[in-house]
Amino acid sequence: MSKKPSQSDFFSLQTSSDKWQQMVTQVTYRFNRQYENQPFELPAEVEAMPIYRDWISGTLPGKIASHFWEIGQPQKNQHCLDIGCGVSFLIYPWRDWQAYFYGQEVSVIARDTLNSRGSQLNSKLFKGVELGPAHQLKYSQAIFDIAIATGFSCYFPLDYWTAVLSEVKRVLKPGGQFVFDILNPEQPLAEDWAVLETYLGAEVFLESIADWEKTIKASGAKIVTRKSGELFDLYKVRF
Repeated sequence: MSKKPSQSDFFSLQTSSDKWQQMVTQVTYRFNRQYENQPFELPAEVEAMPIYRDWISGTLPGKIASHFWEIGQPQKNQHCLDIGCGVSFLIYPWRDWQAYFYGQEVSVIARDTLNSRGSQLNSKLFKGVELGPAHQLKYSQAIFDIAIATGFSCYFPLDYWTAVLSEVKRVLKPGGQFVFDILNPEQPLAEDWAVLETYLGAEVFLESIADWEKTIKASGAKIVTRKSGELFDLYKVRF
């Protein structure tokens, strides 16, 4: 059984000089509480919101999840990096894709769970998960065919994602693709989602699609595909 993560585990993700340390720690703590099934105490007015009832019943994730493979399915023998992977290898059809899975994750719980179970599930395809944030990828340059990052972009401002895009560009092979999702603030659920997540412990940034696309293009990436969802829009880009 994995050891219970301590507060020092969260802070060990960053150096003390890293300006993103507090945000990364906040997001890590929020998701570790969820992985451990710890209760969240929320105000009555938040609990009265329809989106909260969907969240507490377990129906919300299915409604808003970004199925990255719909626009960027990993192909056989490709080397794929899942950033902020959670327990992706255990729940998505990586074995059907026959793609090599590498992960990076800020949650000690998710990292340890995958590293203890992934190789048991498929020791050929599972290549391990590193502990670290998205803007400090612990992999060599130009080794991945595809990188994936879904479910966490909304917790960070656009200048953070400038750093992430730079790191992803570094680790992708020439012509490699990056598939990620962004919160669309014009969707009806967006503001209620932001309120709920803030009370769950992680502030949400409601950045415009126009500003997101400026940030993407400024990084040297070309938008190949965009797919709209109920809350998040999926993007596939190439550098």
